[in-house]
Amino acid sequence: MSDGARAVFLALDNAKTQLYHFKAIVIAGMGFFTDAYDLFCITAVTKLIGRLYYFDPATGGQGKLPININNAITGVALCGTLAGQLFFGWLGDKLGRKKVYGITLVTMVGCALASGLSFGSTATSVIGSLCFFRFWLGFGIGGDYPLSAVIMSEYANQKTRGAFIAAVFAMQGVGILFAGAISTIVSKAFMNAFPSQPFSQVNMLSTQPEADFVWRIVLMFGAVPAALTYYWRMKMPETARYTALVEGNHKKAANDMARVLEQDFTVDETSSKAPINPNSSYGFFSKEFVYKHGTQLIGTASTWFLLDVAFYSLNLAQKDVYPAAGLLNKASSMNALEEMYQLSKAMSLIALVAVVPGYWFTVFLVDRIGRFIIQLGGFLMMSILMAILGFKYGYLRGEKNACGPDSKKEFCGGHPIMFAVLYGLNFFFANFGPNSTTFIVPAELFPARFRSTCHGISAASGKAGAIIGAFVVQYYTQDGDSNGIKKAIIGLSVVNLIGFFCTFLVPETKGKSLEELSGEDQDTGRNAEANGRNYRTNVGPESEMV
Repeated sequence: MSDGARAVFLALDNAKTQLYHFKAIVIAGMGFFTDAYDLFCITAVTKLIGRLYYFDPATGGQGKLPININNAITGVALCGTLAGQLFFGWLGDKLGRKKVYGITLVTMVGCALASGLSFGSTATSVIGSLCFFRFWLGFGIGGDYPLSAVIMSEYANQKTRGAFIAAVFAMQGVGILFAGAISTIVSKAFMNAFPSQPFSQVNMLSTQPEADFVWRIVLMFGAVPAALTYYWRMKMPETARYTALVEGNHKKAANDMARVLEQDFTVDETSSKAPINPNSSYGFFSKEFVYKHGTQLIGTASTWFLLDVAFYSLNLAQKDVYPAAGLLNKASSMNALEEMYQLSKAMSLIALVAVVPGYWFTVFLVDRIGRFIIQLGGFLMMSILMAILGFKYGYLRGEKNACGPDSKKEFCGGHPIMFAVLYGLNFFFANFGPNSTTFIVPAELFPARFRSTCHGISAASGKAGAIIGAFVVQYYTQDGDSNGIKKAIIGLSVVNLIGFFCTFLVPETKGKSLEELSGEDQDTGRNAEANGRNYRTNVGPESEMV
């Protein structure tokens, strides 16, 4: 490796943790904040939209989205995310992280606002425009996956790199709690301002017309915190590793990092620009890339795919766990806003107790026990917990036919506390496990010129698994029969076990520099010789970073 590049990377790897690192976590994590906010809200929002736009007097039901409409609203965002991960992942390596970073944030903020403004007075027009904007919202969110992970990875020091990347991902937890607070507050405020009787007493009058504002306000509010970070996102300099290794400009990389880290760090070079010789490095589709990184890419993509098949399929139990645990009454015993209020409270409680802690366990432990152990243990625990949940599903949940005609409960005769605990532990070990580590590792393993692309491919594989989990698996269990759900969850236990074994394709990255992991500590030296460049570095004693 050339002296100029070595000095920059050593300074980054050995830099003390400081305020800028925490600022970068917040700035980079806003995409995941928006992602989690949207995913949290959409469950409660779709129930409210069903009451508003799909009440059918002929059926006598309180109004519910048809299966295909509900799948479309949820599915278009996932499809958009998959497309965004691939496109922006590739673009981040071609144009640079910073140039693309602002585009993804503007897309997310604009489409989150537009989702709430979905126009039309008929169900078809409202749902059509909502799906259109949700696709592009997902497209922007998808771009933030590779870019945020790679930017944080390339900014972080070697000792705490895993914790910093995990903290960016943990902004999902902040988004979930924020979404829970907004959904609960808005629905409660409108419920108090526009009271109504339960559906069982007043039929369609239980759906307040003013509720049409509620779901729009909730969806739009998620864009506000993300929009506030736009200025700081634009002020972030390009990462030193991209500038030095991809653009070949070591002096600019050093100057940028000196400004960011607030240190007197300079690199004197015979030339301020060191162009990369395209013939001195292997390409993405080359045999050398396949030989060096092919197995790793298969490992990161397959584990993320298998995780999301199981993780998104947890929604199979979600629609049952709240009523079974007594957190949510029958829909017919509530008015429209009361249902949204109770559902938001129930989801917030599960998130606070089970979902969010898993993220932060990873943040605090990932650089102590390593990515490999956390991912291996997470897959194994999810497999065991899902096996228990699957084999005992009817016993734990209870059955509808066990309830009396006047019961407000959806399921009776089960063991709701144990059911909720097993369900919550699945989420805990997903987040203190592969849901976090599959995000971290692809941002560390690959060379700088392919890092964003490879992370995007791995993330897109995960979203392909999410689409299968959210729709293909759930399609065969939509009638709510406990035997069908039981078989599906047992199958998901096997999926997690396969993920356990695929983890062995992914090496441990704890305690190693990015250049050591990617092999660029050797490649850069060869490239410098091929380009005929000689560098010398002056770092004063007062500017050394330790």
